[in-house]
Amino acid sequence: MAQAQARWGDRRLDQVSFLGTHNAFTNYEDSRWSSVSQSESIRHQLENGVRSLSLDTHWYERSTWLCVISFGSDCYPSDVYLCHGECKTFAGVTYALPRQSFHSSMQTVVDFLAANPQEVATIFLEDYVSAQQLGSSLGRVRGLDQLLFRPDAWNVRQQGWPRMTDLVGSGKRLLIFSDAPDREHLGVMYDKAWTVSNFWSLGDLGNDVSCVSRWADVPLDRQETGFRRLFTMSHHRNVPTLINAALDNGAKLRDRINQQCRPAAGGRDPNFVSVDFHRTSDSSGHTPASIVTELNARN
Repeated sequence: MAQAQARWGDRRLDQVSFLGTHNAFTNYEDSRWSSVSQSESIRHQLENGVRSLSLDTHWYERSTWLCVISFGSDCYPSDVYLCHGECKTFAGVTYALPRQSFHSSMQTVVDFLAANPQEVATIFLEDYVSAQQLGSSLGRVRGLDQLLFRPDAWNVRQQGWPRMTDLVGSGKRLLIFSDAPDREHLGVMYDKAWTVSNFWSLGDLGNDVSCVSRWADVPLDRQETGFRRLFTMSHHRNVPTLINAALDNGAKLRDRINQQCRPAAGGRDPNFVSVDFHRTSDSSGHTPASIVTELNARN
């Protein structure tokens, strides 16, 4: 607890900022993707300071045909996998081999948190599976129940988010959000009910630095009695490339937070800053990690 107190002081979860990765699963290390948003595996992202991962969940029905034509390299059981579209359409684009099951990726996160008891991590799901399918997958993640944060147990709606020291002390250090609304019984929060979020795209040319809400009926500066939503900020283009990340992830990101997103959110900083190629930036001396560090020093 002394370490957590020294690091976070008395700040609540909604008063700190975390580095996030967009499409964390599309990377060169976990599978053979032809187009990626990150260079490192999920494990290495966590080891290098990322604390918020966005993942896309899809159901894959086992295909004998794919098993045969791949000469045995694509013989996977029916399950929830991390795909970027249909899990059978274009190898390397909408899915990649080896297939990345959701439960094994979540096991990586849980194992990291178990080995690093001072850390807190958050998962954001772009969710294309049923609550039953998701629950079955989560049920196979060893140690998840001991780590999973459930907002009702903390009376978050009435009392606000807990202090970081309380999260660390309790061990409930993993938050999971989904864009599907029917899985709160699993401990998976509906993001539209618990967060505010900007529209994700900087545009094809990266010149749309405005900070407008992802949801027309949930403005970034929304106020609620006794409770403040977490602010998730996305900062990436329609097509991820290292060149684009080098242009976007330094001074542009810092300026966008200061000049666009903070004012749009009523003067508050984002709690999650999600980017492509999180270790890539321009020559300004500002990186996504250093910008998040600056936000935490200011709060």
